[in-house]
Amino acid sequence: MTGRWVIHLPVTAPDLHRARIFARTAARLLAQLSARVEPGGVTVSEEDQQCVRHWVFCDRPLPGAGRCALPVDHTSPCARRAPWLTRR
Repeated sequence: MTGRWVIHLPVTAPDLHRARIFARTAARLLAQLSARVEPGGVTVSEEDQQCVRHWVFCDRPLPGAGRCALPVDHTSPCARRAPWLTRR
């Protein structure tokens, strides 16, 4: 046992695309609030097929350290942060 607990929070969306968008948004927001949030592990599933999960983030290991924070179906090179999140 790791001594850690995992929170499962059911939230509904009308389709896979919108479920992934909502999950990415929620994960990024929660990650800003706590270092204990692991966005790379976020998945979504159909309500009646919860054993069939779809990844939300790419989460590939990056050279050096870190993991890709882009959506699972991105076509650009992997990056630690989404380019649209670094602009300010």
